[in-house]
Amino acid sequence: MYSPPDDETRVRMENAHQHAAQQLAVLCDGSPVWGDRGLTLSRRAGGKWLRVFSTRRTDAARPQGEGITGADALVTDTVPRPRLHGTLDWVAEGHGYGADLLDFVPHAVISPHRPDLDQDPELPDVWWQDLRHALSRLGRAPGVRTTIRDAWIDAAFPQFLGIPAPGKVERATGHGDLHWGNLTAPLAILDWERWGLLPVGYDAGNLHVNSLLVPAVATRVRAEFSQVLDTPAGRIGELIALAEMLQAVRRGYYPELAPLLAARAAELTGVQPPVPDSSEIAA
Repeated sequence: MYSPPDDETRVRMENAHQHAAQQLAVLCDGSPVWGDRGLTLSRRAGGKWLRVFSTRRTDAARPQGEGITGADALVTDTVPRPRLHGTLDWVAEGHGYGADLLDFVPHAVISPHRPDLDQDPELPDVWWQDLRHALSRLGRAPGVRTTIRDAWIDAAFPQFLGIPAPGKVERATGHGDLHWGNLTAPLAILDWERWGLLPVGYDAGNLHVNSLLVPAVATRVRAEFSQVLDTPAGRIGELIALAEMLQAVRRGYYPELAPLLAARAAELTGVQPPVPDSSEIAA
């Protein structure tokens, strides 16, 4: 989805990926796939997929119950996703790294080059049914991590939406990064780093705001998840997704989507989102 990073980061991450492949005893035969700012590097290894990431942590430890290892332990196998076959965590020259060896998913990613949609993928009814059922089953898993902190919400609502933060945010277990770059057809849900206890409606709201350039798909998302999005709690979840996206706009992302995000926020709140002075609120 992203271009290779600067040379220093590229070499460092390629060396880390080679180290992980050796330690996990796999031979990578696929092209490199880079993540944002070179923080992840992935390659196919036969029937597996080796993803290596750089982390700020330098103790080479993963919080219990979080991320892909937590999802592997706590989320039912009936939620379609690549299964985990091995992990590795280490520190080298002041940098922390982690590696996940997963199933290779042969299905096509719906939006391989961007999180939002720019054309209608014309997904069949069964795909939407599968997604609803998957998120329902995920909602019954015991989430550990609180994704999207209350302190961020308190700061982001006035800064990016121009309204006070809600007094209460209801939470349920969800994926945390549900966009079109993390979904395949037939359905598999990718990238489980943010899963945990999320604001109710956040997953559906995030998928909706990433669909605004394709009105037919945005309308379908709203129809499929109306039971949550049309509730007071679900409305707050969608507003939280909008606030995150408007923060990303301030950082230079989603230029095509920006006016539609602002219009949707104004539609929900009755207030035109302000132009923020700063976007540096850590979620």
